[in-house]
Amino acid sequence: MVEVEKEAPDFILMSSDGKNVSLKDYRGKKVVLYFYPKDNTPGCTKEACQFRDNINSIEDNDAVVIGVSLDDLESHKKFIEKFDLPFILLSDDDAKVSTEYGVYKEKNMYGKKKMGIERSTFVIDRKGIVKKIFRKVKVDGHVDEILKVLEEID
Repeated sequence: MVEVEKEAPDFILMSSDGKNVSLKDYRGKKVVLYFYPKDNTPGCTKEACQFRDNINSIEDNDAVVIGVSLDDLESHKKFIEKFDLPFILLSDDDAKVSTEYGVYKEKNMYGKKKMGIERSTFVIDRKGIVKKIFRKVKVDGHVDEILKVLEEID
């Protein structure tokens, strides 16, 4: 399980721009690593657009945004194009990384139980240390919480 003040588990996933991405590629920058359930759904769209709309403030804090879901690369590409998202999305199609980060959970949707991603965000410092974990994220006001954390960490 991922813990605050511990090193974030590294991974390699395929990104929406067709490259393999490792978390270690971002050492020296702050990382907002967010896991979300599904491209093009209301809550996930709202969350992605709030990151998009605040990308200048995030980048002013020397941070990058990386989104992760179980969706395939084609879905990610369409989602990025449709909403003009200025950050990469990673495909965790086997849920390995989501499981390692403790966000792949049994969910109850309309009385049916199924496995899926619980909306969560990990704020990671320049050295790869987890500084803040947000679980069961409520989209409204979430980016403001993240910006506060980014301003507080080095």
